[in-house]
Amino acid sequence: MDKTIATVADAVAEIPDGATIMIGGFGGSGAPIELIHALIDKRPRDLTVINNNAGNGHVGIAAMIEQDMVRKMVCSFPRSADPRAFTERYLEGRIELELVPQGTLAERIRAGGAGIPAFYTPTSFGTDLAKGKPVEEFEGRSYVQERWLKADFAIIKAQLGDPMGNLTYRMAGRNFNPLMAMAATRTIAQVSQIVAPGEIDPEQVVTPGIFVNGVVQVANPQQEESLNRQEAVYP
Repeated sequence: MDKTIATVADAVAEIPDGATIMIGGFGGSGAPIELIHALIDKRPRDLTVINNNAGNGHVGIAAMIEQDMVRKMVCSFPRSADPRAFTERYLEGRIELELVPQGTLAERIRAGGAGIPAFYTPTSFGTDLAKGKPVEEFEGRSYVQERWLKADFAIIKAQLGDPMGNLTYRMAGRNFNPLMAMAATRTIAQVSQIVAPGEIDPEQVVTPGIFVNGVVQVANPQQEESLNRQEAVYP
């Protein structure tokens, strides 16, 4: 099955208003900037976005927020070097925030991909983040119940992909991307290069093609940090 998609616009064409979207990356590392900007061009509204942070500057997720596309952010780090897009709207009551400790965020996404509806963690016990959540005691220690995270779509970034959707990642760009690929109903990956079937050593595959619905080649992907140093604004 050939899962190759011709353009980034085609790759995000099916994402509707009201969708829940996981967006890969840890800051700019592994962030699918071209897919995010293609989504901005399409302009779906009322989105719930799951990511490690709430954007930086005026590109990527921050640009989505500036275009009033995002109803709610689920993230662990809503502050950044330049978080004004999120901060201004949050203080005005125009965007919701679900704050999740980083390890818990990763595990909630992993649980969603593994079909585990809930798990217990000591993280956040006794804090405002645990209010209203079930608490159980195990071996004399209190643990907070956390629910899985799933999404309608995941847009992620990888290094190599093949037409069957098998993916490898470059160094720290791996971060949340493989977990999100497993936790979404439909996963779209931008890759620096699409290679022929069999050219990726099976032992090097990180995300098997069964978790990927589409692959689009972006030969020279942009980097969020570089765009911000240039004071870029999108669109």
